[in-house]
Amino acid sequence: MIRFLVKRIVLLVPVVFGIITATFLLMHATPGDPALTYLGNHPTPEAVASLHHQWGLDKPVTNQYFDFIGGLFTGDLGSSLFYNETILKLIALKLPPTLMLMVMGSLFGIIFALPLAIWTAVRKDKFIDHLISLMNAVILGMPIFFIGAMGILFFALKIPIFPVGGYGESNLQHLWSLVLPSITIGLGLVPLLVRSLRTSVIESLDSEYVAFARSKGLKNRAVWLKYALRNGSISGISILGIQVGYLAGGSLVIENVFAIPGMGSFLMSGILNRDFPVVQGATLTFAMLVVLVYLFTDVAYALLDPRARFK
Repeated sequence: MIRFLVKRIVLLVPVVFGIITATFLLMHATPGDPALTYLGNHPTPEAVASLHHQWGLDKPVTNQYFDFIGGLFTGDLGSSLFYNETILKLIALKLPPTLMLMVMGSLFGIIFALPLAIWTAVRKDKFIDHLISLMNAVILGMPIFFIGAMGILFFALKIPIFPVGGYGESNLQHLWSLVLPSITIGLGLVPLLVRSLRTSVIESLDSEYVAFARSKGLKNRAVWLKYALRNGSISGISILGIQVGYLAGGSLVIENVFAIPGMGSFLMSGILNRDFPVVQGATLTFAMLVVLVYLFTDVAYALLDPRARFK
């Protein structure tokens, strides 16, 4: 297992390096000047040059890149050009809502998908199976911001169960304000999870070892728990891990729809203001989150299916 873990980590390091390098190059290649955004209309050339020098933007791009990479090894991600605060402190403030949103979104996705997958597997090729497949196709075709907007319309405005947006002040308000956005993200996960779990459960129920277990007098409940759901969970974990990119991208959109002060809205403000340190720090954080979830998924998959360790 140690060898398997080290191999996965070695493979994922270049991915993070590639993402932060591509982000750095794209931000510096796009038109616009953060100094002009900061100073407003008709700034003097002297004021622009002064800000460029203060922020280090008057250095060659290669020097800026190596300064950024060097800072990664010392834990210094720089300071925001607009927030007048270090990136690490800002990330520490913005990351918790995003993590909660991603975790709660995953939980809601599993809660919705698991019974539907079992139901469609048991009722294979029946009316309910086709109906749920049609519903999944409809949800899959909806943009996540549309699902979020409809959620606000029906469950915050017409039926005021949840807040329209914001993050509240107390911990309980924080948690409650994330329920509707989390359900929105969870719904986006349902179609792929249902499809994957349904296929795995059907394959398990049709397998020879399940037929053998039933011939030995094992009850249906025991067959479901010991074989069908266990094997289905292997596929489900794999799909959920692959969809972490969707969770990260979904949080970026949903946080802006619901006015949640997390990493998604933080990254969006950095892009709009051309705040290079914010964009680079937020992108690095999202990349690390995705990589860590991929690593956790690989480990969980290997524990559930030992054959994966030798692939």
